[in-house]
Amino acid sequence: MRPLSHGDPIRLGPYRLVGVLGEGGMGKVYLGRDNAGRSAAVKVLRPELAHDRHLAQRFVREAETARAVTSRGVAQVLDAQTEGGHPWIATEYLAGPTLDQAIAAHGPLDPPALHTLGSALASTLQDIHRAGLIHRDLKPSNVVLTSGGPRVIDFGIARPEHGLTLTTTGQIPVTPGYGAPEQVLGERVGPSADVFSLGAVLAHAASARPAYSGEHVAAVQFAVVHGSPDLRAVPPELRPLIEPCLARDPAQRPQPAAIAAAFAPPRDAHRVWKRGHLADRIKEHEALAEQFATLPGTTVGNARPSRRRFLASLAAGGTLLTLGGAGAAWWWAGGKSELPAAADAPPADLLTAVTLHESPRPLWGPLKVATPHAARMLPLRDVVMVAHPSGGLAAHKVTDGKHKWTLPEVSPSAGFLGLTEKIFVAGDESGNVLAFDASTSERRWSVPADAEKLLATAPGGGTVYLQTKDDRLSAVDVTSREVRWTRRVPAGAQLDSAAVGAAGPDHLVVCTGGGTYFAVGAETGKEAWTVEGNASIATAPAVGDGVVYMGGKALTAVDLASGEEVWSLASESLSSGADNWGPPTIDGSRLIAVDDGGGRVVDKVGGEVISRFWLDGTTPPRTPPVLQGNTYWVVEGGTSSGVSAFGKSSSEHRDMLVWTYESDRDESGSNGSGAEGPWYVAAAGNRVFLLHRGTLVALPVF
Repeated sequence: MRPLSHGDPIRLGPYRLVGVLGEGGMGKVYLGRDNAGRSAAVKVLRPELAHDRHLAQRFVREAETARAVTSRGVAQVLDAQTEGGHPWIATEYLAGPTLDQAIAAHGPLDPPALHTLGSALASTLQDIHRAGLIHRDLKPSNVVLTSGGPRVIDFGIARPEHGLTLTTTGQIPVTPGYGAPEQVLGERVGPSADVFSLGAVLAHAASARPAYSGEHVAAVQFAVVHGSPDLRAVPPELRPLIEPCLARDPAQRPQPAAIAAAFAPPRDAHRVWKRGHLADRIKEHEALAEQFATLPGTTVGNARPSRRRFLASLAAGGTLLTLGGAGAAWWWAGGKSELPAAADAPPADLLTAVTLHESPRPLWGPLKVATPHAARMLPLRDVVMVAHPSGGLAAHKVTDGKHKWTLPEVSPSAGFLGLTEKIFVAGDESGNVLAFDASTSERRWSVPADAEKLLATAPGGGTVYLQTKDDRLSAVDVTSREVRWTRRVPAGAQLDSAAVGAAGPDHLVVCTGGGTYFAVGAETGKEAWTVEGNASIATAPAVGDGVVYMGGKALTAVDLASGEEVWSLASESLSSGADNWGPPTIDGSRLIAVDDGGGRVVDKVGGEVISRFWLDGTTPPRTPPVLQGNTYWVVEGGTSSGVSAFGKSSSEHRDMLVWTYESDRDESGSNGSGAEGPWYVAAAGNRVFLLHRGTLVALPVF
């Protein structure tokens, strides 16, 4: 371990780099911490390799593929991306020596420890193969011994000269003595190649000697292909378990499940990681991990060692991380907090009987959970997300309102949007676009994009559209994890903090703060059309079936591809020329929108009014109507009257009001100070969420 030097980056994505763990043929490995204090090992591709765009993309993409393995027996990939010419990968730390370090220091493992090792590694291979992957580089230096058992690391992503190895097919060289004969010969390999490597690892662990040896690499590889393993130093009772794994014919090797069963350890064998010399060595690593946790910004007791002192202790210790053989150790444990369990909330029951005009009992709340000026919610999976009062983003369970997680690194002002049924995207202060699992807050990926504000996500979740810090438009490709394009907005339009957007499969539509609508192509960002004069303020468009529906002076439908008007519905207000139509919402073959304080249900094909319902005020809300169950939910009166639920109806004139939910009133009956400020509505799973001055409440629907 050594301090950063000239030319080393200070920060990569969310990670502040504090030192250099080592370097090898592929790049450097840094010790880093994110804004939440969690630690990671961050591996950066060498500059001369980073110039190879194809290699850089594969370096990151294949690390992302490794995240498909959710086994407890592997070191998890936390993040990976191409950033400013520095493609990098972050993994969790693992506290403990590698298997080859442990053998070099203490000799071969005893039979109970070997049974525990064999069973655990075989089970991990099962998990890897179940994810459709092949490790291809299992060896003693890629097994870390921790207090929780052995963990497998490095999915072959550190060998550019033979094409990155985290693939299911292809020709690759291998680590001499551990790669299967078919790998040495450059033939197509399957999961059984990992079984051969497992046999070689266990033979080494049982004897402290490699199963295949020679004076040079060619001799070792020849022995693998044409010779027999040297198992003379392996205890006799273990040879029948190891030798079948080393069969030259892949079809003759046992399955990982059979190996795990054969190596089933005796009772209490797991204590090998808790007691004895191996456990002592693991504790040394854990103690150094604890020291790292006391870097400036965290505390443990009253001690707070300096960064210089910490780096010096690592350099002097010589036991935490060593670089040897063909690969570099780039892992270390500690610091990763437990994530909440992932879940999808069941829908709430619909009300079957409703007392007209009386508000129902809330499912939960109201709770003071957000900043007073919070203007957005996002229900997804089992949580509803809002801006946290202390900064960042917070999630509350949709079933009872209890807090589930907080993401301090997210900037709510940059926006947060649903990407898929399980994943949402958000921005941070540095301009990165981040993707998270909504239920657990686990980060899936991040892309540096100079993002000021997220505008929309494409149907299917393939693209994230955003406004950059210099007020240009940009698109992030979710598959490649890179910016697809960045363009200036069309002439006459100007992006600002009020701009809103919506996306179809092939186009992004934006309405600026000045009310100008324009569309750009999804693949190139090239301007498709611009419509001016229909609105004077930002009014969110709705996109569906190749048509864009716009509020403003008239409710207007235009063709998504060409911008040609399909139909237009004038306002019924006596105040001509004003923005009387609020933002519309699509409900199957209908639109729901507010015109000068009156709700309208409109046929979306021809623009004819189907039915009307009446609201309390004359100012159209800036929040689009929300649909849930058999109910439309609409903000009343602009800023202070609450939110009303209207039952769906096909009649031309009918009072469809079911109930209105309002803030508490003072003793005089008028709205108190707590009722001031706008209302925001979101819904999912037969639940409607109302946000007002930082207070959140969940209501049922019918």
